[in-house]
Amino acid sequence: MNLEQLRGFVEVARLGHFTRASEVLHVAQPSLSRQISTLEHELGALLLHRARGHISLTPAGEVLLPRAQRILAEVGAIRAEMDELAGLGRGRVRLGAPPTLCVSLVAEAISTFHDAHPGVDLHLAEGGSRALVEQLAIGELDIALITASDLRPVPGVTLSRLPLLSEELVVVTSSADPLVPAGATVDLATLSRVPLIALDRSYDLRATTDAAFRAAGLAPTSVLEGPEMDAVLRFVERGLGVAVVPAMVLTDRPALSSARLSMPLTRTVSLAHRSDVTPGVAVAAMRDLIVATAVRFAERDPALSSILPETEETPS
Repeated sequence: MNLEQLRGFVEVARLGHFTRASEVLHVAQPSLSRQISTLEHELGALLLHRARGHISLTPAGEVLLPRAQRILAEVGAIRAEMDELAGLGRGRVRLGAPPTLCVSLVAEAISTFHDAHPGVDLHLAEGGSRALVEQLAIGELDIALITASDLRPVPGVTLSRLPLLSEELVVVTSSADPLVPAGATVDLATLSRVPLIALDRSYDLRATTDAAFRAAGLAPTSVLEGPEMDAVLRFVERGLGVAVVPAMVLTDRPALSSARLSMPLTRTVSLAHRSDVTPGVAVAAMRDLIVATAVRFAERDPALSSILPETEETPS
């Protein structure tokens, strides 16, 4: 058994397809097939059901998968630790975050970290909380900021979550031509009569907003639906409508103003990592910096509240 075999098995299990897995791993498909066959021979068990166009795990494969993911994650941590023995002159941090945090908290944290430790390789993955948790589980990420609270557990993987912030969803409007009074408090009835630009349904906060309207017996006046966050904000800046977004997306956007909702809608921002993988020096440093950055954001924005546990020592 070797790491290449385990890595190949994990990718085939993740993608359910030999061809796509070989493309991700940059190996020829016949070589990948031989690696998996050799691994099955060494373990004395069939790991994959091979059907045309789709691959699924056997019971033996389901047992092996979380262990293989854990081994690969530990190997990555060991390599990072070796790079960091000389200090933070070298190393790697693989951070994941939703798009709404990449343009605010994450942007500030990464900029500060890079200035202090320019020799550390930084990799940022942008995606929804569910996708980020899956990447943590298979060792593709070291840490991730997540916002969903109803995530399904990943078999064989335990995640640690550190709650950082409670963030209000606010109504954003164009500063030049506001459709709602900037700095005011708006109720859902008033909001339902204003042109609304809605996020794609894949966003967790879209579900939160829709549920609030349904609970109040109201329906929003949507003028556009489906764009990504950056596009939503640009349409709002041009006065096409308003949008309900997390408060932090207003960071460094002077063309936007905001109003708070009379019935606050909030989301929790947490920092997650695998409990069974010891973070390297660079990852631990980034973790501490993100915590400190979250505290600073909460201090300067009334729509944010720090919810760090009392036992958590906030880095200076």
